[in-house]
Amino acid sequence: MRRSEFFSMRFRRTAGVLAAAGFLGMASPAFGHHLEKHFAVQPHTVVTLHNPDGMITVKSWSKPEVQVIADHASEKVEVDAEQMGNRVDLFTHLISQSISPEDLRADYEITVPEDAELQIHNDSGAVEVTNVSGDMTVETVAAGVDLREVGGYLMVKTVGGSFSCMHCTGRLDVQTISGSLRLISVQSKNVRAQTSTGNILFDGQFLTNGSYFLKNYSGTIEVLFSPADSFDLRANSLKGKVNNDAKLVTSSHSTFLTPRLGKSLVGTYNDGRAKVELTSFSGTISVRKRD
Repeated sequence: MRRSEFFSMRFRRTAGVLAAAGFLGMASPAFGHHLEKHFAVQPHTVVTLHNPDGMITVKSWSKPEVQVIADHASEKVEVDAEQMGNRVDLFTHLISQSISPEDLRADYEITVPEDAELQIHNDSGAVEVTNVSGDMTVETVAAGVDLREVGGYLMVKTVGGSFSCMHCTGRLDVQTISGSLRLISVQSKNVRAQTSTGNILFDGQFLTNGSYFLKNYSGTIEVLFSPADSFDLRANSLKGKVNNDAKLVTSSHSTFLTPRLGKSLVGTYNDGRAKVELTSFSGTISVRKRD
């Protein structure tokens, strides 16, 4: 079984369990248990977090220290924060066999050095990360993911959570089943964004020698460009539409072949310094000039 298929099956099962329990979309409880810890760390520290539900907020500061503030309401769960060498591990675990979905929620506010690496698993709720330049992995079921001013290698996987990335500069690989993806003011040379039934918006820069791959099954793929941009373009929707505002020319250096099926568009804009590939089964692809 391929890795992508395993991920989809695993998170579909988890999402079904959470939805059946009435877990998704519940109201926030009043918090009664508070934890605050500080850990002195070395450069490129790794912070891991495993949480079933809650609001995860991560931001950076100039101190060589990780600060963790966590709050939860139920006495049936416990929040732990431990350090092992240059790694800080945070996790919410059950301390009772009888527990309701409302008991699972815990909210975290984490402050890290700017070069910290993050590994976040948060099934439901939300994840927000600001001003962190280290590599990052985020996995959720229904939690939305909002990244701002981040860099490094960014890998994000969700089932139904939406994704937003603003002013991101690192390599970006994002996969979701039903969430929508928004890539705003992105300055990355490598972007791969895939969703099954969600929409994709790319409003960023096409950097020289960059590669941009956007794919969905249904929904819309919208790409905005400026007159100064330069790219080779291939857009294909098997059952949908392809709309284009870019004046493309045929170029001998392009590696793209024109698809034989569906609505398609192949050509070069300006010097073709970046590679842009847009693919959909039944969705609408629009390449529009930025206002």
